[in-house]
Amino acid sequence: MAFTTGVAERDEWSYSPAVGVGPLRFGRTVDEVVEAAEMLGHSKVSDGARDHAVFSPTWKVEVHRRGVAPSPPAVTAYVSQVVGLFCIAADAVHGPQVAYDGLPLVGRDLSELESDAIAYAEAMDVHFRHTPEGYAGPDDSGVVIRGQAVGQALRSRPLFMVTRDGAHTEWDSMPSEEYRVNGQSTT
Repeated sequence: MAFTTGVAERDEWSYSPAVGVGPLRFGRTVDEVVEAAEMLGHSKVSDGARDHAVFSPTWKVEVHRRGVAPSPPAVTAYVSQVVGLFCIAADAVHGPQVAYDGLPLVGRDLSELESDAIAYAEAMDVHFRHTPEGYAGPDDSGVVIRGQAVGQALRSRPLFMVTRDGAHTEWDSMPSEEYRVNGQSTT
């Protein structure tokens, strides 16, 4: 099975369920996330939206590639005051490539990713799942596939997650900044 991303060369990061992505480890503090992200570039820390009182205050750490003209963050990490790093979002254009058991997840045309996810599931005799928006991806509670508008196309923007304080599932844990419909933010 051949996989293509349709985007420029990018760093490759590994994903370990419930552990982390690349140099970022779930449960780490804001300072630890910023320090780990230095290998990619510079970071900007800001307060995350607090739409639900059940969650502790959250910080958003935007990591921009070193040496690249001003652009959107390559990675956005969300850090809860109580549980630490709980969500890592890889930008469809600028983010590192992260694969799930050899299946590239970042920057993919969503229909292509769906075809590859179905073929992977059939070949490996495992399941895949669709998000409520209809995006297909691995059947892993730590991976949520989101759509990101890139020109006229929708590309995959995966979120790698663990459940945060006050949440029961990854869907409950999703930062409000990451809620998107057809690639457009709903916040």
